[in-house]
Amino acid sequence: MRMPLPYRDRQLGRIRILLAEDDAEFRALLAATLREDGFEVVEARDGHALLDYLADAVSSEGDIDQFDLVVSDIRMPGYSALDILAGAHRALRHTPVILITAFGDRATHERARNLGARAVFDKPFELDDFRTAVSLSVSNGRSHHFQPD
Repeated sequence: MRMPLPYRDRQLGRIRILLAEDDAEFRALLAATLREDGFEVVEARDGHALLDYLADAVSSEGDIDQFDLVVSDIRMPGYSALDILAGAHRALRHTPVILITAFGDRATHERARNLGARAVFDKPFELDDFRTAVSLSVSNGRSHHFQPD
């Protein structure tokens, strides 16, 4: 079941998602899924690239203004998404974040949520659940946390 594509409030056009995943095949699958749903996707291959894209996206007000959502694997070469989320917490306060991990445990999920992650998906996961979380994240602001089954 696909959710209707929400449109940006601040400008006309497609919603931009920054997708960070070090597994090239899985990144391609997620990017294709998001593009099929009408989103514009910028791909980062590791933690270094994720950090570079976020640093370039910080506005003069200190917020991330070039992306409507960040989707990231937690464990990647360079930097972990949790470390980046902790360091960029202030800049990401208005940008929803969804995290993905193959090494999820209760402590990882709790730390991710405490740092502001909207949802944490353990690999493998259902693409329909992921799509729902993405749609809710870009349309509902920071108030809703999606809990995958």
